[in-house]
Amino acid sequence: MSPIPRRSLLKAAAVAGAAAQFSWALGAKDAQAAPRAEPAEADPVTLDWLEEGGLGAAPGSTVGVPWPKGAYEKDQTFALKDADGKDVAVQSWPIAYWPDGSLKWTAHAVGPGAGAGKLTLAAGSPAAPEKKVTVDKSGGSITVSTGVITAKIGKSGSTLVKSVTRGSTEIAKNGRLVLLRQPEIEDGDQGTEKYERFESAISKVEVEQDGPVRGVVRIDGKHRRGDRSWLPFSIRLYFFAGGESFRMVHTITFDGKQEPGKASGDFIRGLGVRFTVPMRDAAYDRHIRIGGDGTGLLREAVKGITGLRRDPGAAVQAAQFAGEKLPDPSTWDQRVTTRLQYIPEWGDYSLSQLSADGFTLRKRTKKGHGWIGAGGGRRASGFGYVGGASGGFSFGLRDFWEKFPAQLDIRDAHTDEAEVTLWLWSPEAQPMDLRFYHDGMGQDTYAEQLEGLNITYEDYEPEFGTPYGIARTSELLFWANESTPSPAKLAEQVEAVRTLPQLAAPPKHLIKAKVFGGLFSEPDRSSPAKAKIEDHLDFLFTYYKDQVEMRRWYGFWDYGDIMHTYDTARHQWRYDVGGYAWDNSELSPDLWLWFAYLRSGRADIFRFAEAMTRHTGEVDVYHLGEWAGLGTRHGVQHYADSAKQQRIANTTYRRYYYFLTADERVGDLMHANVDSDETFLVLDPIRKIRTEPYTPDRHALSIGFGTDWSGLVSAWLTEWERKGPKWEKAKARVLSTMETIAAQPNGFVQGSGLYDLDTGKFAVADKAAVSVSHLSAVFGLNELCAELIDLVDMPKFNEAYFDYCRYFNATKAEQKARYGSDFGSLLLFQGHSRLDAYAAVQTGDEKLAKRAWEKFYNSDGYKESAPWATEKVSGPLGLVAGEEATWVSTNDTSLYGLAAIENLALLGDKMP
Repeated sequence: MSPIPRRSLLKAAAVAGAAAQFSWALGAKDAQAAPRAEPAEADPVTLDWLEEGGLGAAPGSTVGVPWPKGAYEKDQTFALKDADGKDVAVQSWPIAYWPDGSLKWTAHAVGPGAGAGKLTLAAGSPAAPEKKVTVDKSGGSITVSTGVITAKIGKSGSTLVKSVTRGSTEIAKNGRLVLLRQPEIEDGDQGTEKYERFESAISKVEVEQDGPVRGVVRIDGKHRRGDRSWLPFSIRLYFFAGGESFRMVHTITFDGKQEPGKASGDFIRGLGVRFTVPMRDAAYDRHIRIGGDGTGLLREAVKGITGLRRDPGAAVQAAQFAGEKLPDPSTWDQRVTTRLQYIPEWGDYSLSQLSADGFTLRKRTKKGHGWIGAGGGRRASGFGYVGGASGGFSFGLRDFWEKFPAQLDIRDAHTDEAEVTLWLWSPEAQPMDLRFYHDGMGQDTYAEQLEGLNITYEDYEPEFGTPYGIARTSELLFWANESTPSPAKLAEQVEAVRTLPQLAAPPKHLIKAKVFGGLFSEPDRSSPAKAKIEDHLDFLFTYYKDQVEMRRWYGFWDYGDIMHTYDTARHQWRYDVGGYAWDNSELSPDLWLWFAYLRSGRADIFRFAEAMTRHTGEVDVYHLGEWAGLGTRHGVQHYADSAKQQRIANTTYRRYYYFLTADERVGDLMHANVDSDETFLVLDPIRKIRTEPYTPDRHALSIGFGTDWSGLVSAWLTEWERKGPKWEKAKARVLSTMETIAAQPNGFVQGSGLYDLDTGKFAVADKAAVSVSHLSAVFGLNELCAELIDLVDMPKFNEAYFDYCRYFNATKAEQKARYGSDFGSLLLFQGHSRLDAYAAVQTGDEKLAKRAWEKFYNSDGYKESAPWATEKVSGPLGLVAGEEATWVSTNDTSLYGLAAIENLALLGDKMP
């Protein structure tokens, strides 16, 4: 049988002979996929919504569901039923396979018919939707119909969405991107700004899915003005059967030039998505709806007939406020009817959110006239509507205030065509300034730069703090309404914008399917010791969630990340101190959060991890240029530190969100990393501390077995599982690197090897070496090796990794006895206790099981004697009132969180 990292294995094992009881029937000499398992029983899966309310007004939802090895063949179909046993239309497709070819993960899409309750997924024939998605690629555009609305998508030019119709009524048209570039930036009030307007220019369009429940169209291009094209974009449009709305996932990659100390460059002043909306109704039947706090709405008409000196009648006023078509004016009080021409028409509205804590709303009659205040509040929903009794267009930008500065504009609603713009970067804000924040302060040589590292913990190098190649993804929703929606329906649309509904499989099923290495179990409070750890885990997550709010870790480029280290003297995180500021996935907080979700199914943890995945996968990693495929170490700016490494671009951090949601954009990021081993030709990750001469050699690249290889192998494994375009190459890389690491004289303890880009193998060293870093296993190595060992039949690799696990936390005498020398001064023993736990279960070693808990409780990291509480902070000690826990650091949180979760899953019954 294959190895099963389950805590139940140790229950039946005695100390003597335990290793024999935990061995496997693995006889293959060469690296290859593990033998196919016997088909496992696959019970129906109950899917539920993360939040209450179900799908609501959202276009649809897509969920990833795992299956035990051997349960289903690749051509298996699936059926979905609601709580009453009624068929629900579903579209299913594979997103990962076990090595034996059976299904590992499948994706399932549902449309508006999914309702609000739980759904049951099982093998079977899927029900067809009453109204299905169809895609026609003929002609000059791609036509997508949901059975309710039809969108024509451009194949070239500047218009992404040529039209959106409902029945015979055109609701919106000319959907395009808009970019405002400011070539100069001024400090203070000197000079005048000049603007250049760029439009979208399509270079490629691809239909990725064509129904019957879900249709996906991808559009790639750049923003163009005259002869210049820049700021690449990748847009996906999602349509669901029977839907009256569609979703847009919008990604830009920054390829402009901004140099520190210079006032000229590519400064983005505005970045948005724009539609034209035909206006057919009388001015008093044209309605404006703009979201405020919560589900609050400004509800007005272009020509208001309420609040006048003369009353048209209570029923007429009520109808206008409700968004209903008004009775014929001849039925009104004629003192109003005869004077309609004197009532101003308000054609323009703007809502701007320039911080996380305040929005302003204003309006004017038309261009060239003055604005008046129309209200304001704290945090706008990012939702708007313009239209009338004959149809209208709703629109919304997700994470509107979290990713400020954002803005919604409605223009010319008093004319035949209104214009709607959703600004991802508000033109009323300061221009997007991505220049590096300091000048190096004399750090001209590597020796001086290392001295800078010793004082500010920042790895500085000239020209390395560049934003060139970072990216950001935004999500937008659009509705084609047959008339102005009711207040209740508008509230549903607002809620869909704020929290996109997500179906999810329960933790029990994720655990049963044995995905992600089997390293997590459901929360367990069955004993005081277990309950205390569960309390600590809850405390840590809640603390960081609250710190995001208290410290305002928001903004277009920042939202989703957390800070690294606290400054107890200032009662503030070290947001301005070199490498202590933004965390950038240091020591894997991404993994901690995803494992916390996998075991609990908690919506708040999922949303926190989702925001982090969107951020760290886009902003902390380069997607263009010579460093594409590398990420940036923690720092004051997400791209500031000169350490560009695999450990931050690590595909492991994206896998969880992808497999749980089948998100195509995250899939792009993972696929792009398949060839990131080529980056080692461009940049030596240890160039500043390397003492021997080194010239990158394609056939002998020095690559570490820890942070480097774990980042590479996660991309290769994922491509192999997904059967992507390069899966055969990826599979070969997985197996050949595993084999040649195992063949090293000291296995993982050897530390690194010379890697051949063409063969995908490490050269086997002539001499044994001992090179162990406390960082090697804390960027996902244990989590990846747990998956690899479960998937691949390679006993020598298993032995090499188990030895690494066995000896990292061993005494120096034990290390020396095994390897001839000890590992030197190490750190992070608490985090490494999960390696002890994993190896204990895999080998049946009771000594390791005992040591796992000893190191968890009694080494570095968080102790039971820690306060496990916060203290209040208020003025004048802090900028804002809130809570602090001065003893908390993100490194320790990540390691404690992962060790606690994995140790409980593997050795919960062996707690002292």
